Amino acid sequence: MLFRTANLSQLQEFDEIIDVRTPAEFTEDHIPGAINCPVFSNEERITVGTLYKQVSPFEARKVGAALVAKNIAHHLETHFHDKPKSWKPLIYCWLGGQRSGAMSIILAQVGWAAHKLEGGYKVYRREVLNKLDVLPTTLTLRIICGATGSGKSRLLDALAASGAQVLDLEVLAQHRGSVLGGIPLNPQPSPKMFDTLLLQKLNSFDTNKTVYVEAESNKIGRITLPTALVNAMHNSECVLLETSMDARVKLLLADYQHFLDDPESLIEKLQVLLPFHGHQQLDTWNTLIRAREFETLVRDLLTLHYDPSYLRSTGKHFSRLDAAQKVGLDDLSEAALNRVAHALLK
Repeated sequence: MLFRTANLSQLQEFDEIIDVRTPAEFTEDHIPGAINCPVFSNEERITVGTLYKQVSPFEARKVGAALVAKNIAHHLETHFHDKPKSWKPLIYCWLGGQRSGAMSIILAQVGWAAHKLEGGYKVYRREVLNKLDVLPTTLTLRIICGATGSGKSRLLDALAASGAQVLDLEVLAQHRGSVLGGIPLNPQPSPKMFDTLLLQKLNSFDTNKTVYVEAESNKIGRITLPTALVNAMHNSECVLLETSMDARVKLLLADYQHFLDDPESLIEKLQVLLPFHGHQQLDTWNTLIRAREFETLVRDLLTLHYDPSYLRSTGKHFSRLDAAQKVGLDDLSEAALNRVAHALLK
């Protein structure tokens, strides 16, 4: 064999990590820091896979070999063109098989110290899941609780600015965690990519210091949180924000300005609440939206939907909520939340 193999413990030894899977596979998830130099395009992989199933493995390999050779030649003429002889790349594909093997052989033939990752991406993915089963249990978490609009995310920002360790799950998931929580122009990462991002963040924490995290359900949009993290959150010490209704309404109107600018999209989003509140209530809310009575709408939604839902969920799952440190808030300005953050950190 012209190339050598390596395992996940050796990632830091390489000048570059090269993912030779398709762009679609790379976008779904990849080893942090890897670059994508695919040996098949998305369409080419489908073509070869179809030949394999419908014609024969031999015909698929023959067509696939030509495509792989063409694509590796392109990478040699572009990305790899100016690499020095001392360059040491690590190459991986899905299973550490033919795609990464082909790239590794050619790079080794050139004279580079090419290595192939044993087991490929599948081994990396297994390690991510294994670590997410264990790492949350090693952290001391403090959960920021409070009804919708009480300023939990903004307090996390203030805590981070004050030097605290903060796990902002909604930032990682690109979603605010409610039926209206999608962030315009910011699609959520794939569940696998979320796990990778989460593990990176957890690995960055000092286990001897507290990590502050907002109370969440086990799902944020289409993302499902690891069970070990959810269990750790449910059993952790809590801080309860008791924020006035006026302050909550003001915050939500600011945070959800995109719905105020596009009322019909808000009407469409609220249809998901039909099974819970019925046509008559939805019609009332739609009338308020079209009349641009947004403050009344927000108060109604909080009183009739979000607050009852919050009380049921948080009271049921967070075992230490009754002993929470309570923080009363009428002001959610940056200065006010900075004061709260400093007080919590003392």
